[in-house]
Amino acid sequence: MGLQDAFQDKKAWRALQKRAKLLPQDYHIVYQEIQKYLFKIAPLTLSKDTSLFHDLIDLFEAGAKEQKDVLEVTGTDVAAFADAFLEGYDIKEDLQKDITNQTEASMQKWLDKN
Repeated sequence: MGLQDAFQDKKAWRALQKRAKLLPQDYHIVYQEIQKYLFKIAPLTLSKDTSLFHDLIDLFEAGAKEQKDVLEVTGTDVAAFADAFLEGYDIKEDLQKDITNQTEASMQKWLDKN
């Protein structure tokens, strides 16, 4: 990833966060908490994984438009909602591939030295 790509990713991320700030307050608070939770449990990157947050904001915007309470959209267990929402994306599978590739590369380096 080049410097230009990093700037574009950051610009897109900031635009996404501005969009999230336009949500009603209760939706915005839950969005921020889900975001924090996902960054803690999943290896998310700004370059690949913003579609997850776009989709989450789309869902929240639709719920707000229908004048639903945010917990009607997520259920009372917001972490369980976030886990279920994350399952629709290949993030954990990508992590496993990355770990496998890094392990294989490390093993090959070690074998090449010996």
